[in-house]
Amino acid sequence: MKDCDGIFVSEKDIPEKYRVPRLDQREYLLEGRMARWDGPVQEVRSPVCLREKGEIRQRVLGSYPLMTASESLAALEAACSAYDHGRGEWPTLPVEGRIRCMAGFTNRMREKRSEVVNLLMWEIGKNLADAEKEFDRTVEYIEKTVEALKDLDRASSRLTIEQGIIAQIRRAPLGVVLCMGPYNYPLNETFTTLIPALIMGNTVVFKPAKYGVLLLRPLLESFRDCFPPGVVNTIYGDGREIVTPIMETGRIDCLALIGSPGTAAAIEKNHPRPNRLRTIYGLAAKNPAVVLQDADLDLAVKECVLGSLSYNGQRCTALKIIFVHRKIADAFLERFSRAVSGLKAGLPWDDGAAVTPLPEEGKPEKMKAYVDDAVAGGAKVVNRSGGEVHHTLFTPAVLYPVTESMRLYREEQFGPVIPVVPFDDIETPLRYIVTSDVGQQASIFGRDPDMLSRLIDPLVNQVCRLNINSQCQRGPDLFPFTGRKDSAEGTLSISDALRAFSIRTLVACKENDLNREILQTILRERKSSFLNTDFIL
Repeated sequence: MKDCDGIFVSEKDIPEKYRVPRLDQREYLLEGRMARWDGPVQEVRSPVCLREKGEIRQRVLGSYPLMTASESLAALEAACSAYDHGRGEWPTLPVEGRIRCMAGFTNRMREKRSEVVNLLMWEIGKNLADAEKEFDRTVEYIEKTVEALKDLDRASSRLTIEQGIIAQIRRAPLGVVLCMGPYNYPLNETFTTLIPALIMGNTVVFKPAKYGVLLLRPLLESFRDCFPPGVVNTIYGDGREIVTPIMETGRIDCLALIGSPGTAAAIEKNHPRPNRLRTIYGLAAKNPAVVLQDADLDLAVKECVLGSLSYNGQRCTALKIIFVHRKIADAFLERFSRAVSGLKAGLPWDDGAAVTPLPEEGKPEKMKAYVDDAVAGGAKVVNRSGGEVHHTLFTPAVLYPVTESMRLYREEQFGPVIPVVPFDDIETPLRYIVTSDVGQQASIFGRDPDMLSRLIDPLVNQVCRLNINSQCQRGPDLFPFTGRKDSAEGTLSISDALRAFSIRTLVACKENDLNREILQTILRERKSSFLNTDFIL
């Protein structure tokens, strides 16, 4: 890679269309209005550094509120009032009405595309192509969620008669949902819980991730204008200050969090009625790739580079450790390290930039500590310039041979450090997967159907997605997305998420003349939102 300090330029050298003004957010969404915040704030520094008067410094993007327990409890009260024990306008609104609200929001959201995409680049360092993809994929996710809800409702739009009982079975909301998203996909991953929670009739208290807060500001008015008051409420600040108090009330019915197992456990334990709390989690992952002796090396290298370094490896679905058969290890490493060294480092909007600055404070130093630990244990950095720190940018490091004694062997690095482990016996990677505390996905590369089939059967009982000759990934969004062990709780993706944020509920009565007449009157005169036979087109 070229001199990475050279990627940081002055403000005037940034193309006009990618510049963003300072955004000091002093508003938050509460009870259907934009409430004003006059208290302390958190400064937001971009991972993008700029040259100023001969020095390289992080650009200050703006700030957001550091709220207290008082404000978070007010947001909870607003959500509870809007839900009103299931009697509120939103939970009792017909499905078709909720769909109309969501369609209006989606149209408003499209108008903010360039603003949100620019903030994705500036706030979390995501390159232009990935930032655009995240926005467009999120819009597509909303549209497909609407279509999935229509299908779900159509299937429920008839009465069932069984053993003398007439019933209609539909899905009803859970109540008040606390949604907390991750910084690496602060729009898409957050909305994969927020949107299904809303459209199923729940009300929401929503806390953005620590990084990626400002990019959601352009959408607040759209939430305000497209949903009834109190259905969506936002809180900002330190989780211990604003999340703990609302969990301690016991009034949160569902916790949707994408983060770490430790964070999930710490939040959940504050709820005084754990049996009444539904939890939907996307947590840790240490997804392995297993490159067999007969693998197509060009294909394996291409997929492993994408899998380990897309968005600098800051994805739960990233390949975070690679097992390579010892007989092909040298050939794999030569091609793999050459491909990694050929990746372009740059600012997010630079054409072809694949390695971009890291948003988390102290992240380059944390990655360097992983490298130093592995080198001290006998591994080597096998790619050119691997592991160098340039302010907020860290050049990807390929380490070999990594052993069990090194931190990288088990810890989820969540960054551009790639441990490679040689193996002689397939039991080595299998044992690793079996003994792992996490079990989201795995990738295997090979050509022999007999060998692959022998691996498929045990591995699908350890992970929830096994990828053959391809990197780990979430999509398509219609596929289930979950994990075993400490990787997840509940299942996301489109149709699964609708079920996760709702519960099957039925109205039933004995089949007799009186009840038939009652049901016919209710249905004919459309007296109930739940009990109806309308078919949504």
